[in-house]
Amino acid sequence: MNNQDVLDKQQISDYLKDLPHWREVPGAIAAVFQAKTSAMAIELVNEIASAAELDQHHPDVDWRYNKVFVTTTSHDAGGQVTTRDIALAAKISERAEALGVAAHTELIGVVEIAIDTDDAQRIAPQWAAGLGYRVMADGSLVDPDRRLPAIWFQETASPNPNRFHLDIWKPYSESSGVLEKLREQEAALDDQQAPSFVVATDRQGNRFCICTEQDR
Repeated sequence: MNNQDVLDKQQISDYLKDLPHWREVPGAIAAVFQAKTSAMAIELVNEIASAAELDQHHPDVDWRYNKVFVTTTSHDAGGQVTTRDIALAAKISERAEALGVAAHTELIGVVEIAIDTDDAQRIAPQWAAGLGYRVMADGSLVDPDRRLPAIWFQETASPNPNRFHLDIWKPYSESSGVLEKLREQEAALDDQQAPSFVVATDRQGNRFCICTEQDR
């Protein structure tokens, strides 16, 4: 494919201004549609399949009763967002609107597993072998079918005794509601790196991060 088709973060942000149903997630753009009935959701899945076949560019689609979760990325560009993803997203939104199926950006989210390590190259191949994951250009590990959480290695000279934490990705436009719920639950929040991410600590000292696409 043409390398000029690959979009940088600013270009993705600019394109998404005209695609209100879609948000950027790690390595992709995503949308969630909720129909009035399961049958209508299936009809939308069929419409998405039709659009994908016309474009010869196929998104990941997860149908759950009356909800349809859609993620599109360009695998032949190393899991990056390209102009083809933007074009397909526009067609999917048009078909959803024609069916009267509403988009729900607050339902968009991705969970990644982060592992603290002082030597990612030493352990990454073992995790990839055990999970059957693909090693990406940035060193992260991704399920080839994009069904299971990605794994990335946070390199640090002094790994925390608890080396695992979750990165919970939410669109920046929806993240304030999540943070407010955490405050209501009296989670300790470290927002020094906001809006890129906020570190949340539960009552027993376990940590997870609420991440957004901003300032990345």
